[in-house]
Amino acid sequence: MPRTGPGTAAKRTLVWLGVLTALLAILLGSGSLWSTASWSPRLALDLEGGTQMILAPRVQGDSEITPEQLDQAVEIIRQRVDGSGVAEAEINTQSGRNVIVSLPGTPDSQTRDLIQASAQMEFRPVLAGGPGQAPAAETPTPEDQLPNPAAEPQNASDPNWITPELYQEFEALDCLDPAALEPAEEPAPADQPMVACEPDTQGKYILGPVEIPGTDISTASYGLERSAQGQALNSWAVNIDFNDEGTRLFRDVTERLNAIGPGDPRNQFAIVLDGRIVSAPTTNAVIVDGNAQISGNFTEESSAALAEQLKYGALPISFEIQSEQQISATLGSDQLRLGLIAGLIGLALVAAYSIFQYRLLGLVTIASLVVAGVLTYLAICILGWTENYRLSLAGVAGLIVAIGQTADSFIVYFERIRDELRDGRGLVSAVENGWRRAKRTVLASKAVNLLAALVLYFVAVGNVRGFAFTLGLTAIADLVVVFLFTHPVLRLLAQTRFFGEGHPLSGLDPRRLGGLPLYRGAGRLREPGQSVPVARTRSKGASAEAERRLTIAERRRAEQDKALAGRTGSTRKENTP
Repeated sequence: MPRTGPGTAAKRTLVWLGVLTALLAILLGSGSLWSTASWSPRLALDLEGGTQMILAPRVQGDSEITPEQLDQAVEIIRQRVDGSGVAEAEINTQSGRNVIVSLPGTPDSQTRDLIQASAQMEFRPVLAGGPGQAPAAETPTPEDQLPNPAAEPQNASDPNWITPELYQEFEALDCLDPAALEPAEEPAPADQPMVACEPDTQGKYILGPVEIPGTDISTASYGLERSAQGQALNSWAVNIDFNDEGTRLFRDVTERLNAIGPGDPRNQFAIVLDGRIVSAPTTNAVIVDGNAQISGNFTEESSAALAEQLKYGALPISFEIQSEQQISATLGSDQLRLGLIAGLIGLALVAAYSIFQYRLLGLVTIASLVVAGVLTYLAICILGWTENYRLSLAGVAGLIVAIGQTADSFIVYFERIRDELRDGRGLVSAVENGWRRAKRTVLASKAVNLLAALVLYFVAVGNVRGFAFTLGLTAIADLVVVFLFTHPVLRLLAQTRFFGEGHPLSGLDPRRLGGLPLYRGAGRLREPGQSVPVARTRSKGASAEAERRLTIAERRRAEQDKALAGRTGSTRKENTP
């Protein structure tokens, strides 16, 4: 089979780059037609303005809010907001009591609920009750048949927790009343039983004390429910992973409930969120690995919202939105315009330097920067649509800084090619060998840039994260452009007459590289390792011509030998026929 030449491989690579760019453009265009995507980036709070909400804590009487509680609440709210995809939010405290949340744009109802929800989750065993408005058949209804209130309960599933007063509260509870389905303002004591409703089924239950607190949840996610055989079902579920303590407690609970057997309400445990039952599944196995699944009448949206609430923990205090108002941009369009002007000036300086240093070869640098800019712009617009990413002034600064870092990759590559030419290689060979050497340097440089961006993103907050994000994004775009555009273009240019013959405007003029010309013959470069025979003649003219045809490397070796001979006092003689 015929081997694929460098020109064919380079053209194929450029086609793949064109396909990638076209796919990104088609994706964004489709989103702008049939969804909420836009051809312009979404702007952050400092450039667009947004909504400011003041959250007031819900407390009873003269209860005091400690600074530790408030700081913990601010951190959890920040995690929730960032996890919901709202970028560049500002969250601060006010007067040591309230929390101010400033969000870009207008937040939707789900974001509002996520911010103020306490999400205090508890795992309680079921003592009695079930779906519908009547107690379960196993629950004794006459008071004289209720468990002995004087008896000491042995565990959280013991029926002796059901007192006459608790049973009366159970009978009076109407789960069809919307007020009964509202989140509880104050959680029930963890060491006492309670009555609660399940909104999805309007069932009411008597629950035992808390056995596993929500703080023992390590993480939570959502997805399609899976059967015991691992097959995906057509229903949504929330997956919970417990920490070590929660795994131990959950194993003990499921072991006890599983021993009760099916058919008994006490075989169930209720997952309680803010005083409401999310689900009351039965236990059919002992769960020893700490991985539980909450199933029920979930939709994708409701399962995702619950997973987010559980993933970022429970607020130490509950909040309500005291006031909400629109705020203007803190920096505005003037600062954005100045930032863009600064970026254009930087781009112009890089272009001017490239043309001055590399002549028309510098056009490859300019074209590569344009391609990198197009890819980065499309990525930012798509992320704004899919992940609600918003571009702040700090992010614009990251894009400006990236211009110089991106140009560094091309300069490293060009200089490697020039080094190969100085060693006497032909241009085609110099491009290939220079790429092999420059590729390692470029990869190492971009790995450092990405690592720095990642560290800065995860340890910083606020606008600094926007700077780190764009810095890392442009580093990835730079790698894509160098591999899929710059190198293939240079492989094609090396086969043209203009660059192959070292035209003075090509940037590969041998007179600018130092030493004698690297070219000989009909505009062709000397191949690697090819030497030029020196004619054996007494003629001074012939000797001079042969000397002129020496390569730079050979001349350097000859000069080094002469210098060494001069230092040692030895002389070199030439024998002629």
